[in-house]
Amino acid sequence: MSSKGVSFYQKRHNHYDQSYRNLQSRYVVQEYSAQKRSASTSTLKSSASSSISRTKCICGAYKEVQDYYIPVLKRRTEEQYTEQQMRQQTQRRSYHRAANYSIKLAYLEEDIRVARALAREQIDKVSIQRMVEEKVALQRRIHEESISRAPDILARLRSHTVWEGMAVKLFFTVHGYPTPVVQWFKNESLVIPASEPGKYRIESKYGVNSLEIYRTNVNDTATYTAVATNVHGQSSTNAAVIVRSYHEEEDPLHLQHLSLPLSEICFTHIDVQFLEKFGVSFGIEGETMTLSCDILLTPELSRLRPHPEWYRDDVLIKESKWHQLHFGEGRATLSLTHCNKDDEGLYTLRIVTRGGVNEHSAFLFVADDAALVAGAPGAPMDVECHDANKDYVIVTWKPPNTASGAPVIGYFVDKCEIGTENWIQCNDSPVKICKYPVTGLFEGRSYIFQVRAVNKAGVSRPSRVSIAVAALDPADLARLQTIHLDGGREIVICQDDLEGEVKIPGPPTNVQALETSKTYVVLSWDPPVPRGRDPIVYYVEKTMVGSGSWQRVNSQIPMKSPRYAVFDLAEGKSYNFRVISVNKHGVSEPSEVTPPIQAQERVAVPSAPGHIQASRNTRTSVVVQFDKSKVEEEELMGYYIDSSVVGSNHWETCNHKPINYNRFEVHGLTTGENYIFRVKAVNAVGVSENSQESEAITVKAALTTPSYPYGITLLNCDGHSMILGWKLPKFTGGSHITGYYIDKREANHLNWHEVNSSSVQERVYTVEELTEGAFYEFKVAASNLAGLGLPSDPSDHFKCEAWTMPEPGPAYDLTFCEVRNSSLVILWKEPIYSGKSPVSGYFVEYREVESEEWTRVNQSATANHYLKVTDLEEGKTYVFHILAVNGSGTGKASDASEPVLVEVRPGVKEITAGVDEEGTIYLDYSCSEMTEASQFTWCKAYEEIDNESKFKMESIDENSRLYFKNPDKDDLGTYSVSVSDTDGISSRFVMESDELERLMALSHEIRNPTIPLKTELTYEILERGKVRFWIEAPSLSAETNYRFVVNDMEVKDSESHKIKFDKSAGVIEMVMDTFTVENEGTYTVQIQDGKAKNQSSLILIDDAFKALLAEAEFQRKEYIRKQGPHFQEYLYWEISEECEVLLVCKVANLKKETVFKWYKDEVPVEPEDQPDLQNGVCIFRIPRLTKKDQAEYKATLKDDRGQDVSVLQLSGKIFEDIILGMSKVSGSSASELKIHCTPEGIRFHCFMKYYTEEMKVSWYQRESKISSSEKMKIGGTDEFAWLQISEPTEKDKGKYTFEIYDVKTSYKRTVDLSGQAFDEAFAEFQRLKAAAFAEKNRGKVLGGLPDVVTIMESKTLSLTCTVFGNPDPEVSWLKNDRDFEITDHFKSTLEQGKYVSLTIKDVSSEDSGKYGINVRNKYGGETVDVTVSVYKYGEEVPEVKPSHLPKPAPAPAPAPTKTSTPEKPKAAASRPAGRSTRK
Repeated sequence: MSSKGVSFYQKRHNHYDQSYRNLQSRYVVQEYSAQKRSASTSTLKSSASSSISRTKCICGAYKEVQDYYIPVLKRRTEEQYTEQQMRQQTQRRSYHRAANYSIKLAYLEEDIRVARALAREQIDKVSIQRMVEEKVALQRRIHEESISRAPDILARLRSHTVWEGMAVKLFFTVHGYPTPVVQWFKNESLVIPASEPGKYRIESKYGVNSLEIYRTNVNDTATYTAVATNVHGQSSTNAAVIVRSYHEEEDPLHLQHLSLPLSEICFTHIDVQFLEKFGVSFGIEGETMTLSCDILLTPELSRLRPHPEWYRDDVLIKESKWHQLHFGEGRATLSLTHCNKDDEGLYTLRIVTRGGVNEHSAFLFVADDAALVAGAPGAPMDVECHDANKDYVIVTWKPPNTASGAPVIGYFVDKCEIGTENWIQCNDSPVKICKYPVTGLFEGRSYIFQVRAVNKAGVSRPSRVSIAVAALDPADLARLQTIHLDGGREIVICQDDLEGEVKIPGPPTNVQALETSKTYVVLSWDPPVPRGRDPIVYYVEKTMVGSGSWQRVNSQIPMKSPRYAVFDLAEGKSYNFRVISVNKHGVSEPSEVTPPIQAQERVAVPSAPGHIQASRNTRTSVVVQFDKSKVEEEELMGYYIDSSVVGSNHWETCNHKPINYNRFEVHGLTTGENYIFRVKAVNAVGVSENSQESEAITVKAALTTPSYPYGITLLNCDGHSMILGWKLPKFTGGSHITGYYIDKREANHLNWHEVNSSSVQERVYTVEELTEGAFYEFKVAASNLAGLGLPSDPSDHFKCEAWTMPEPGPAYDLTFCEVRNSSLVILWKEPIYSGKSPVSGYFVEYREVESEEWTRVNQSATANHYLKVTDLEEGKTYVFHILAVNGSGTGKASDASEPVLVEVRPGVKEITAGVDEEGTIYLDYSCSEMTEASQFTWCKAYEEIDNESKFKMESIDENSRLYFKNPDKDDLGTYSVSVSDTDGISSRFVMESDELERLMALSHEIRNPTIPLKTELTYEILERGKVRFWIEAPSLSAETNYRFVVNDMEVKDSESHKIKFDKSAGVIEMVMDTFTVENEGTYTVQIQDGKAKNQSSLILIDDAFKALLAEAEFQRKEYIRKQGPHFQEYLYWEISEECEVLLVCKVANLKKETVFKWYKDEVPVEPEDQPDLQNGVCIFRIPRLTKKDQAEYKATLKDDRGQDVSVLQLSGKIFEDIILGMSKVSGSSASELKIHCTPEGIRFHCFMKYYTEEMKVSWYQRESKISSSEKMKIGGTDEFAWLQISEPTEKDKGKYTFEIYDVKTSYKRTVDLSGQAFDEAFAEFQRLKAAAFAEKNRGKVLGGLPDVVTIMESKTLSLTCTVFGNPDPEVSWLKNDRDFEITDHFKSTLEQGKYVSLTIKDVSSEDSGKYGINVRNKYGGETVDVTVSVYKYGEEVPEVKPSHLPKPAPAPAPAPTKTSTPEKPKAAASRPAGRSTRK
């Protein structure tokens, strides 16, 4: 029985060669075939055949290497070969053959026995483990079944009747195992708390489940059902909740009016809500980015968990090294570990449940990383491999966008074998289209590919690597079969082994052109059938149509796969092709000649898109639409969109990866800027011309219809009409509200009726012609320039009956402003219905959203229509209502406001007060979230300002100012500003008397000159801790009056406070003998010189006073310290002329007994220089400063009078300053740049006194800063810094500058690498590189030959070694330094270009001598000698020493052009076995 085997190239991209076929299986098949053949022949023929057969050693699937033959010993005379001895030898050979076969058969049987025993042991282990698991599972199931039961409701739900606005709580108790999952339904609709935050609360504790409904209204009247479910079943209970209105006069509803469905409810719905969603994101290649969504699941059941799926451009994303997916704890995340432009696209998160799919999408933009070379293009993307075969694959990619750079002129394709890090460039010259056939792959190995783009500035960064592909023929899968043997063994064989003996193969068939371009044609064909066991290679021949002569294309490199790319074709010419198959037996007939094939592109460059149109979208994005290019969709890769600010003439890339659709949202634009756009199409051949530019568009939010009004309130009713009020829509849609439209309907009616045919401008309207006693509900819609918005939700049911109560009606239009972290301001309008007497005041009440208890803010009624509410808790949500008061009492409360979150909005600014250059006082406010419809409204006491004689308002863009024309005490009060259409952005400013005085004083100072001060009031600390306060005003006259005021008390001149005035210098000073804690406060000096006045104050409190007091105390202690041995100058550092770091301190007041010591990190150290206590100077020398020298250095002085310590922390900023100081010394001593050549490139040296990598240095080429890279390597030693140009080219010519920086200046050293200097350096580099290259690639013997060989006569000698050379070397053998002819006696072989052997049959004494192998290619070579000694049978094996004959030395390299001093020569590498010399 046979079956198809699994394709080996579908396994995880491991390396495979031809040894993948089971060697043991091949051996068994060969033995079986040999036995059958031997059984069919006669015994005599078998004996004769076996006498001349030789044993072979199998080393691979197709290789057979001949071993040493054991010839029969012969004597010198014919009499010694008797017939009896020949018969004995034949019998001996037959016996050895039979014994060898028996041993191999015994080994095979033992292997089978061991395999069966191991298999049986494994099966027993699996059986025992399975029995244990089944027993444990059975016990667990018995235990669970003993306690498991379906949900059982012990206490059922009870019905409730409540008043409107109250809360109701439903309870029931259920038991069951596993614990049942409970869901609540309202009239068979699932109750979802998240749908109405703050409305429902569901709890489940210890089997008691509850549903609490807050702020009930008539719409909450329903049948509520609770369903408990577990794996054993379902159980349900239900109850009715009736909500009655305060104004209802009808009989209360009874339970029998509500139908209670008793049938069980079956459900699988899971409600999914996205809480925090990822938005439009921007990244750069190489960064790590994470997209995440917070998800709320209702209910959250472990057995019904939803399945998250991530998509990019509607393609499912799977876990990989580039993408990491995670879902748990209410969050779904996608991490991009290393962003590439391949990752750009529209990302969609889909949450799949049984009830449907919820999804969220946003676009991710990935920009190019900084180019390695300025002006180089971005990296290509989406590298893919197609049509892989044994030594061939087609690589495709997408081109980068070059909006602002030079166009791409071609691409380089690189390959890398899996398991190595060696990238090899596949094409010598850039390929101009976005696909390339890569040949020369090794069969069975896996490869990855990357692509680099090229323009005139340089080469781009490489693209993301492709998915690994194996170089294998897919047709090999059909030729594999698996044979199942007894005992579970399998043998995988190839159809090649089962085919008959095929000598010369047949011709290939179906030769055709798979790909064509301007420069190459890719041919494909079918292998010959049958093709035999021997490997087949192919040769391709071409002829130009009409020429009549055939030319072999791949004469040097035969092809193993039925694919071949023919390059170097003349564009526009037609060619015929044919293919020949070859194996070791011979050459097939040519295949059929192809029809004429022309080297041309099948696909043309696409045409430019047309009709580009840009439209407004959001504040930072624009929608661009265009007509698609006129080309086949499957040939098009996509479109690139570019943007440019009008007038800049600079184009930027909008998308960095081609898009396949003609409508695109361009994000990341600047609000208010004018942009134009253009589009170009992309396919494999190239990029189209740019489309026509779109019309200029300003980036602003699109004009939309307004949101719906809300808060519809009944303000008055006379029995035939109702006065309604409502609130502004939260968003106006970018345009002013032009009016409102009202609809009405009676309760229990389905149809709505229009109230007003023309729009209403105000938000209060009287609805006429109503029926008294009837209930009505209303809805309102707003309109603007964009059209009519959505209508509001229906209002509550309002009963049409006349209001006659003596108390006032409700206030209305509750709004909020100045919402901060613990306060807000609420505003309202006076009730329309005032009752029997005028309204005298208002009460404000609030409660938390989840509470039912109202808290009154003001204990006495306020007459204002606004109130600031304080002492609120940050982060909590509140609702408010207003109660109007008149002489009859407190009226009806207003409708509750919308919930307000007490938290300051990020970015909200406050009103600032100031004085302009003309001395005018103003209030200023700015708002960055304005729209076209936004307006600033200034108010005083929350009444809009309209007094033009007192105020002036100016608004420019996002800024607005309120100017005070004639400020006085009447302008004190609360000022506020609000910005419409911004979701309540507002601020206020309390103009108090002090602030107004300050502003008026500032205004007066601006309008009236003051005494100029050269120095404001300041202080200095004198000896012994005295403090001097002084001020300098150089232009004071002799009549100047002055005084010092400390803490609002004038200070007079006294012994403790010495005050004086130096008129000539204009200095007024006060000296305090003793400065203590009691002197904290404000110090002011007031000056008056005629009418001009000025004053200066100095506030010395908190940290400032503590610092001054500490300094004064320090000076007093310093005076005491200097009475004994002390440091006259504490530790400081210097840099010597030899760039050494010196730690210096100066000491004073010493005696002979005074002891001085140095410490480093509290460890005593001995400096190189002994302290010079006589002169008072101590030095600690650090010859070569490094990071290891960072430490705390301390110097101590001590004698019987006391001690003193000086500490210097040599780290951080001090260490950096020392490095800068060393840079100054090294920079001034730096030598001029010197050119030094190496095999790797050209190197510049700059010698200096000391160099360390911590120094701040820069290298420049033609004023462009150089960063260290593979091309430009930067380094240095203690003595010099260097820059190496690897593989220099003409682009590397120019002026090179080395710059080292200190604190203020920099030191530059330059060299001009151009003209003769470059030519000489480049010639020397080429010479060194050629010498290194020749040494690396010359012909050489790697190993294998011994120095001496001794062998007995009549045996066969085989000398084998491994050679190397690039290109492959020529090999010749020498005997006694002379060439000899290869005959049957001497046989030489060369396999795979590197394995060389010389076989000498039937050696004799004449074969003794010195043999040498000469390996040589165009770069040189070497000869390796081996001494061969032949001895006769019975003689003692002689000892032979290798000869030491001299060999000619290799030819010297050409003399180099005179350049700088070359590098020291490297030590010669060790030679392989044997003695060798180079040629």
